Amino acid sequence: MDFSPVELSEEDAAFQRELRDFLAEVVTDEVIERDRITGENFDEGVHLALGAAGYLAGDYRTESDGGFSAVRRRIWELEIGRARTPWFHWGTTAMVARLVERFAEPGLREEVLPAVLTGEVRLCLGYTEPEGGSDVATCKTRAVRDGGDWIINGAKMFTSNAHNARFVFLLTNTDPSAPKHRNLTMFLVPLDTAGIEIQGIRTVDGDRTNIVYYSDVRVPDRNRIGEVDGGWAVMREALAAEHGVLERDSAGLSKLATMTEHVLLLGEALDEAAAVVGRRDPGGAAPGQDGAVGYRLGRAAARTEAAMSSSEMCGRVAIAATMREVAPELMDLLGPAALLPAGTAGAAGDGAAEYVFRLAGPTGIYGGTLEVFRNMIAQQLLGLPRPALR
Repeated sequence: MDFSPVELSEEDAAFQRELRDFLAEVVTDEVIERDRITGENFDEGVHLALGAAGYLAGDYRTESDGGFSAVRRRIWELEIGRARTPWFHWGTTAMVARLVERFAEPGLREEVLPAVLTGEVRLCLGYTEPEGGSDVATCKTRAVRDGGDWIINGAKMFTSNAHNARFVFLLTNTDPSAPKHRNLTMFLVPLDTAGIEIQGIRTVDGDRTNIVYYSDVRVPDRNRIGEVDGGWAVMREALAAEHGVLERDSAGLSKLATMTEHVLLLGEALDEAAAVVGRRDPGGAAPGQDGAVGYRLGRAAARTEAAMSSSEMCGRVAIAATMREVAPELMDLLGPAALLPAGTAGAAGDGAAEYVFRLAGPTGIYGGTLEVFRNMIAQQLLGLPRPALR
């Protein structure tokens, strides 16, 4: 692995300065505070501004199609994170848009894709069901054909950003009598359709997600993505993108793994903790002078750096596992004041460790549980057989 710094050309350095200035203008303290309170990881004003400035199109398109070069894409990813941009849902929108571009009928593509790039249309995922767990192929949400339409009934859990999205990329069961994986059909369903009810849920880390109910929702066949009962072929590509197992670019500049945004927050919390324990009291002593404290901080820093440098599926597991191990360590080092959240008087490190502590648990679930990823690593990377069922 090459850790050499990349020397930016004058043009790329100018792009970085322009992007930093743009983000400093639109991602204000008010935007960050509102996002912390609402947990939405989304700000419509910021999103529309990025679309109007051409940044969404630059990220979505390939370099040959007028999008970012590998260097600029990496600058874009880093600066978006450094500015604390409410941003996580663009990845979902872009992923679904690519599937629409590949599998949808032309009229739907023309309706959706231009508005995705301007920021006006956002897309969300309707996979998991209240009783389904990680195995999305056990889908019970039914879609029944009715002439040129489909009637959909069921419920989906953890449909994040549904309340800010125009469409949901919905997994349905169109043939309950067929074998598993051969009875699924995907639809792009407008979320303002009659019969859809969105109810908000707050997770332990403060994020807003949703449960969405579908009651006799009528959807035209033109909104079907892929073949009838051929939804698993579409889902495989979507899941590969969400799991971070797609082939990386050969330049070595793309993100190493999914969830890297989360481990950056852990790094910030680690820095805050080091600053707190290194602060001297009126007598000139600092907790950080204690050898045990220094050792524990050093070990936490080493584990964090290792997680940041782990790639693809392994990185996904390393990041979540490291957050779960390091966050409690930071809380213990900081003492009772670490229990206070950001914005509270007396919070250690302005609550950075407290937030990461709450975030660490869900990070091991988002996009698939760590157990799912460990099985994927065993089978796909290590070549181990599937476990025998008894």
